[in-house]
Amino acid sequence: MFDISSVVKYKAIEPSYTTKDGCRIVWEGVDEDDTDVVILNKNELSNLVELFKKNSVGEVELEDQSSYIRVNSDVTQFNLSNHGLLEVDTNQIQEDVLEYAKVPHEPQYVYIGTKEFYPSIWIRDDDKVQREISIKDPKKSLIQAILSSEPEKIRQDLSPTDLFRVFATRRSTRKFDKTKVEDWKIDKILSAADVAPTAGNFQGFQVFLIKNKKTKEALVEAANKQPYVNAPVVLVFCTDPSRVKLKFPPEILDKFSLQDATIAATFSLLAASGVGLSTIWIGMFDEEKVKKILGTDLRPSSILCIGYPDKKKPPKSRRHLKELIRVIE
Repeated sequence: MFDISSVVKYKAIEPSYTTKDGCRIVWEGVDEDDTDVVILNKNELSNLVELFKKNSVGEVELEDQSSYIRVNSDVTQFNLSNHGLLEVDTNQIQEDVLEYAKVPHEPQYVYIGTKEFYPSIWIRDDDKVQREISIKDPKKSLIQAILSSEPEKIRQDLSPTDLFRVFATRRSTRKFDKTKVEDWKIDKILSAADVAPTAGNFQGFQVFLIKNKKTKEALVEAANKQPYVNAPVVLVFCTDPSRVKLKFPPEILDKFSLQDATIAATFSLLAASGVGLSTIWIGMFDEEKVKKILGTDLRPSSILCIGYPDKKKPPKSRRHLKELIRVIE
């Protein structure tokens, strides 16, 4: 595993986005793209606090059951799935964790700001894909091979959180189970929106996390009475062109902001699928009613409804790529 501890340094411990329990451990690199955030849920943080209180060495297993924090007498190591090793001086993080645990913390206001993500993302080796296609037929170009191929079967050896497995198995859900969605999963979904690409990296959007029952019911009415809007987790993505500090006409900034909000919602949708949840994207709603419900002047672009599916269903069949893609030579 590549050791990135020489590039990324421990920075601070911050409250979670959505809960008073758990925390976000922030790592900072040379530039903004190097920033990492490790999200701990309530139990993980409690176990880490217990080790530090006893001045003990040991390990804290994380939610995915393959990542863990190893506390040594000199260095504390964060061994995360599909991610470089993170290290920090044990005395430093022990002091910060115990200090953080002394007082209750309010969840951070859900406004997308600093870059962060949960560092357990599998990255496809495109060079390997290119080589495999070339071996099959060296006379074919990559795009020709893709357009003439059959739909790829889902590899059963891939992890449920594998990015391409998420793409292949994602399915919209219109009936959710009443099971409460864990706070750590909501944190990861919001963190995914935070790393979405945006115009000039100005993040011209805002996310509203709806917890209030009456607000959800009002959104159902505003969204053409679609009942599944009243889901366990409801996120409303709004455009905020005032954040896009580029010298373009207002209509262009509006366009950038709409694209920003849409991409961020897509990242959240895929993150939800990656942690075992289902979603439904709502685009049919009365914008003015939604603005009034939220108490904002920002234009809503989409409503993302998230929860555990009442019944798991296989993904729907799709068009062949050759029907989807037009190649202009």
